[in-house]
Amino acid sequence: MARYEQVDVRGYGEFRKAVEERKGKDIFAYFCGDKDEQGKSWCPDCDRAEPILKGAMGVLPQGSVFIYCQVGERNYWKDPSNEFRTTLKLTGVPTLLRWGTPQKLVEEECFKEDLLRMMFTED
Repeated sequence: MARYEQVDVRGYGEFRKAVEERKGKDIFAYFCGDKDEQGKSWCPDCDRAEPILKGAMGVLPQGSVFIYCQVGERNYWKDPSNEFRTTLKLTGVPTLLRWGTPQKLVEEECFKEDLLRMMFTED
């Protein structure tokens, strides 16, 4: 059995639903730009962070939830009134946050495996 549950969602509505359905669990949420058919994001930093993130996910806590959320097309993301910016206060992608805490890693911080691992293992 997997140590953690991974949930792939796209857009703010799907993200909220995934969180609601897993209330009370230790949730990590990763936000990146939408991908094309080739699996490439419009956000080069997201593509760069992904293999590093995947490497660090081995230390996710037992029973935790990892939500992988595509935030939408570039134009939607760039709109300052989109829900990710207004409600979740995201300032950039990629962003990794620990739901319900102030802990978050933004943009190039997501390139640092030691920071990712620290976030996954700290209580």
